[in-house]
Amino acid sequence: MTFIATGINYNTAPVAIRERLAFPVEILPRALKSLKLAANISEAAILSTCNRTEIYCHTSEDNTTKLIDWIATEKDIDPVDFTPYLYSYQESNSIRHMFRVACGLDSMVLGEPQILGQMKTAYQLAYEAGTLGKNLSRLFQHTFSAAKKVRTDTAIGTSPVSVAFAAVQLAKQIFDNLSEQTALLIGAGETIELTARHLYQHGVGRIIIANRTFDKAHMLASQFNGYAIALAELPAHLAEADIVVSSTASQLPILGKGMLESAIKKRKHKPIFMVDLAVPRDIEAEVEQLADVYLYTVDDLKNTINDNMESRRRAAEQAEEIIDTEVEHFLSWLRLQSAQSTIRDFRQHADQIRDESLQKALRQLKNGQPAEQVLQRLAHNLTNKLIHTPSTQLREAGANERQDLIAAARELFKLSDPT
Repeated sequence: MTFIATGINYNTAPVAIRERLAFPVEILPRALKSLKLAANISEAAILSTCNRTEIYCHTSEDNTTKLIDWIATEKDIDPVDFTPYLYSYQESNSIRHMFRVACGLDSMVLGEPQILGQMKTAYQLAYEAGTLGKNLSRLFQHTFSAAKKVRTDTAIGTSPVSVAFAAVQLAKQIFDNLSEQTALLIGAGETIELTARHLYQHGVGRIIIANRTFDKAHMLASQFNGYAIALAELPAHLAEADIVVSSTASQLPILGKGMLESAIKKRKHKPIFMVDLAVPRDIEAEVEQLADVYLYTVDDLKNTINDNMESRRRAAEQAEEIIDTEVEHFLSWLRLQSAQSTIRDFRQHADQIRDESLQKALRQLKNGQPAEQVLQRLAHNLTNKLIHTPSTQLREAGANERQDLIAAARELFKLSDPT
């Protein structure tokens, strides 16, 4: 039996290929059952995110070719169109790959935590679809344990490495309780959406989205229970904001010193935390001169992010060492499973011999034969039957000069070395 991990990711395949090989959650149960039948796989799970699609299997043979054929059929795509982007790992390499993915070591953003949750979802869907067995289930559980250990024992996930997340982390340092604060976000692009998501996840009290196109602002605000305003309405709402984050494509500043002075007066000099993520800047540099405004630019955050990336890289080196250890632990468990199956079969064989010999002895006693003779015969026959096959195999080993097998037998039965 072998483990296989096959797939594509953001490093190996462009988005045009990744989106064609993606598996939406609603089709995964059916796809998993189809995969088991088509590729003759005993256990299977599929991880599908915007950055990767990977198939994890436990199978009796290398079924990579069958996996490729199944993907081609399932996604109606010629194998020639996606196989150049495909990677495949087996045995210990597939185990190590799963551990690295779960720990964020194979992610676009080093150490990002979302992938672990996505792997747990993949496990749950496979479990519900009935495509997991003892071995792949155990591998997933060990994967989660390894990821937890990396998160606990290293600093790989503690430092923000995106400007949006860094801005929110800075806001958390300044305000004791984000649930009591109002955030005004200017723009409706990817950075502002990510900032809104982080603020929402951290329980910010209110979110206001301001954008030149009101419909875009409204669409974004509705995702986070916020409300939208047009840019022209900024002067009327600026005083409500405890946190201001701006990221637009404007060529001229949107917030000037005069507008901020008016807002500060309305707030009775209650401080405002501001982050300008735009280049060119959305907030006039002179705003920094105001006593009750704490203004940070994208450069301020990037210095922090660069330091944090270096910290994560150092943590990643520690994580790789942890993963090496955890892979060996899992391989030890696999080897133990092989030994246990042999022990089970040996015990069943011995039990069968015992039961047959005992039944024969009981019949002899019932026929009136002396108990002492029956017991002596039982002991003699039982011993002969138990050692017959090993003795035969050892004689053949001697004839074939299999000294390794003879030495193993002496170790197995704890026999003293011949003098």
